[in-house]
Amino acid sequence: MISLNRTNSENEDFKKLVKQLDADLTIRDGEDHAFYDQFNKLDSIKYAVVAYNENNIPVGCGAIKQFEPQVMEVKRMYVPLKDRGKGIAVEILKELETWARKLGNTKCILETGIKQPEAIALYKKCDYQIIENYGQYAGVEQSICFEKLLK
Repeated sequence: MISLNRTNSENEDFKKLVKQLDADLTIRDGEDHAFYDQFNKLDSIKYAVVAYNENNIPVGCGAIKQFEPQVMEVKRMYVPLKDRGKGIAVEILKELETWARKLGNTKCILETGIKQPEAIALYKKCDYQIIENYGQYAGVEQSICFEKLLK
């Protein structure tokens, strides 16, 4: 049983989880990490979700950021390895989509790395469709981009 807390990037639990995410990505991305890191700053994230287990311990996070009118970009999705396989990421993503819809958006987009098979599987499972790499990820071979129309 998890509970979801809507917050922003000032939340200390969100910051701690993002620090763990960045440590993981530093290893996975290797020499490409600096390129991706520049697009993952927390200062402009107004909409974040932190998941807590029954003991009120943070077990996952995610965020959305306005990309263009009516389009939110999913950012900073992370569940620690020990908490994976419990459906936490799916619940966080659903909550972010609900929030995006409530804010008047019609679509979510996102980028993930090809070295993140768990993330790719999550997005496919949640009905995201692969699209041409957008914005700063256009032409970046290590990136894969997705979108989902919000109903």
